[in-house]
Amino acid sequence: MNEASASKTANDGHGSWLTYRPEIKVLDCTIRDGGLMNAHRFTDEVVKAVYETCVAAGVDYLELGYKNSKEQFPKANFGPWKHCDEEDLRRIVGDNKTDLKLSAIADAEKCDYQKDILPADQSVLDMIRVATYIHQIPVALEMIHDAHEKGYETTVNVMAVSTVQENDLEEGLEILAQSPVGTIYLVDSFGSFYSEEVRDLTKQYLAACAATGKEVGIHTHNNQQLAYANTIEAVVQGANFLDATMAGLGRGAGNCPLELLIGFLKNPKYRLRPILDCVESHIMPLRRNMHWGFDLSYMLTGLLNQHPRAAMSYLDTPESERPSIVKFYDEVMEA
Repeated sequence: MNEASASKTANDGHGSWLTYRPEIKVLDCTIRDGGLMNAHRFTDEVVKAVYETCVAAGVDYLELGYKNSKEQFPKANFGPWKHCDEEDLRRIVGDNKTDLKLSAIADAEKCDYQKDILPADQSVLDMIRVATYIHQIPVALEMIHDAHEKGYETTVNVMAVSTVQENDLEEGLEILAQSPVGTIYLVDSFGSFYSEEVRDLTKQYLAACAATGKEVGIHTHNNQQLAYANTIEAVVQGANFLDATMAGLGRGAGNCPLELLIGFLKNPKYRLRPILDCVESHIMPLRRNMHWGFDLSYMLTGLLNQHPRAAMSYLDTPESERPSIVKFYDEVMEA
């Protein structure tokens, strides 16, 4: 196998089991998405271990958290990865003299991006990812332009797309494709998609991006135990930016497990052993106080295409006081 054959594979949107697409980039969002389960209060030891593991494993990007407003989200109520201030970032990564690129995500209408996102030459961050709902696209466009002008790579993550009407999505993708953003992400926020839906949506995103040469990314949740399968489906169709987390650590049912994804990808730059070591030594011990991954309550919200907040509240209730799963089912069916 050589670069030419690998690139040909990428250009036709499909691959074989014996080749790889060098265009594929893997983004680890363990700390960012996992932070939604512990108010972003990871120890420096855990964050540094994830950082060093991503370097050792050849991962392309590491997302350390949010650039959220300190007025809307006071620092006293959260750990440092809710805001990703420069001193906190550099305490972990120094000047990051590695090939690993660093990112943070900024929510539309929840970020004071003009002042809180520094020019790229003053920050250790390389990429700003803008998260937006479809009705927030005008704000997201301003954020994309701001980050682009400051010198960052950019993505836009269109959230809860499973609830968006087809015409609105088509128009939204057309607008975003004309912006300076580098990658447009398909996001299965509620873990409700099946592979056929991911296939068709990935094709739609690719078609919208074709004229402007933008990449398509995929971010999945595991409510129906399909996060990994749906990520692979997007890869097969031609998505090149792939989100994953160690041991699937993430909000609610969690995300596509990084160890599964790296085990699947054939690019020899990726190494599985460091990830296994980090999962065993640093991520799995978090289960003593953090509860993520497949659960019947998350399954039900995924089946019903609902935000997992009801399931998260259900699981936060002490087990002795928690209603039966059948009662929870009846409640969410009536919601």
